Amino acid sequence: MREPIGPCRFPLPVGALLDEPEPDLNYRHAFHAGNFADVVKHALLTRLIAYLKRKEKPFRVFDTHAGRGRYDLNASEASRTGEAQAGVLKIAQSTTLRAEPLLADYFAAIDPDLREGFYPGSPLIARRCLRETDRLSAYELHPEDGGALRDLFAGDVQVKAISLDGWLALGAHLPPKEKRGLVLIDSPFEKPSEVDDILSGLEKALSRWRGGVYAIWYPIKRRALVEKLLTAIAGMAAGEALAVEVRIAADESAEGLFLGTGFAVINPPFVFAEEAKAIVDLLLPALKRDGSATARVFTLT
Repeated sequence: MREPIGPCRFPLPVGALLDEPEPDLNYRHAFHAGNFADVVKHALLTRLIAYLKRKEKPFRVFDTHAGRGRYDLNASEASRTGEAQAGVLKIAQSTTLRAEPLLADYFAAIDPDLREGFYPGSPLIARRCLRETDRLSAYELHPEDGGALRDLFAGDVQVKAISLDGWLALGAHLPPKEKRGLVLIDSPFEKPSEVDDILSGLEKALSRWRGGVYAIWYPIKRRALVEKLLTAIAGMAAGEALAVEVRIAADESAEGLFLGTGFAVINPPFVFAEEAKAIVDLLLPALKRDGSATARVFTLT
């Protein structure tokens, strides 16, 4: 049974788990491109951008961990896991989902690459949603991936592909001159300190730009780490935050397995909760692994 939109209260105080050792949460995107988590995350991202486009004033999107920007679904990494088969390649075949207005921008952003056997990352999806007056700043520190990102956007005057640590960008490049926009924190979760890095980065960003929209992706693998992250976000956001979670299988004995995806939003648009609930309800039947799958949207308090 899916849970309705409502408050979620965590028993853990902010920082209660900060001193506990964290397990490795390795999440290398080339192996997971186009999987169920990408589908959920990117469908929600297009709705946040659609809301920003309701006003004529330009805005900027910041992608702190942009990656390569485009992934070959036939490459050895993606082929080894086959996760795209149960994710984007499955929903792309659904005429029902393609007819849904809330998913129209998502399909429009991914179809040019799917036809060539690729899946676009978040910076390319965001770019395809922008108007001529809007801008994208995409950060990637890894030399090879950063080079691929710069090549992808070479000559595009609306995009800055920057070889810089995304955490530093949150302290140095905010607020944008447009004064409106979205920060996507799509951290790869490759090291144990990832949650602490997210919280530190958010604290710096909010101190510089309180009015921005912040979207934070997280894998649901270790419930204690998820609670730590969301409890701290709730404290920083002062009630202006929600989270969207999808579990393709809800077996609690599967602690440590990547069976769930989360998307927390600070300063969400007033329509986002209802749209997010509608989107995950639409996607869940196609993405679920079994009958225990769940989807929920809840406020952070």
